[in-house]
Amino acid sequence: MMLAMILAAGRGERMRPLTDHTPKPLLSAGGKPLIVWHIERLVRAGITDLVINHAHLGAQIEQALGDGSQFGANIRYSSEVNALETAGGIAFALNLLGDEPFAVVNGDVYCDYDFTHLPVLADSMKQTRDNAHLVLVNNPSHHPRGDFLLHDERVLPTNAETDALLTFSGIGLYQPSLFANIPRGTKAPLAPLLREQIALGRVSGEHYRGTWVDVGTPQRLDELDKTLRATQNTAHV
Repeated sequence: MMLAMILAAGRGERMRPLTDHTPKPLLSAGGKPLIVWHIERLVRAGITDLVINHAHLGAQIEQALGDGSQFGANIRYSSEVNALETAGGIAFALNLLGDEPFAVVNGDVYCDYDFTHLPVLADSMKQTRDNAHLVLVNNPSHHPRGDFLLHDERVLPTNAETDALLTFSGIGLYQPSLFANIPRGTKAPLAPLLREQIALGRVSGEHYRGTWVDVGTPQRLDELDKTLRATQNTAHV
């Protein structure tokens, strides 16, 4: 059974003052906390064993989500005193994530990606030498230059001046060994680790063209909320 980790430890500086008293993943859009959209979609896809890391106002996250049984999930928590960045947070939680490839989802994005693809991809990673699989999306207006180059479902080294890049969605699959050399409790970003593996030819990828929103500012949260509510109202007509 594949595990998934939802990243929920960020401070959400750009979301202030909303995040002064509420952790970013608990901010609501369409009448539901951002992180709950992920949990429900993961559970529908049969991914029910979840790990959630937290730091800023983390007790609120545990109080709101509990052990996950209200969603049909089994949630365990990785509590960081200070946020350890993405790779550092994953390395800190490795003892909860097992020995098989696992999924990681950013808690502060909204996406209707079909998570049923991930266990299949994780199984194929066991047969390949790949250490990561990245879900990439079209570049949003606030990130026009993108992050990574995708060609024939492989993520390739880039020349940012000439290549047409895509944006990393915050959804990925990883081998545990990728994080094994990060000392537990140290801060470490994910991007340098990924670029190292891309250079070695060990990262696959896909281009997801569905709905994806990086909920990075109060304005984007408000826009997402209005979009989701309009969709819900249409569905009820």
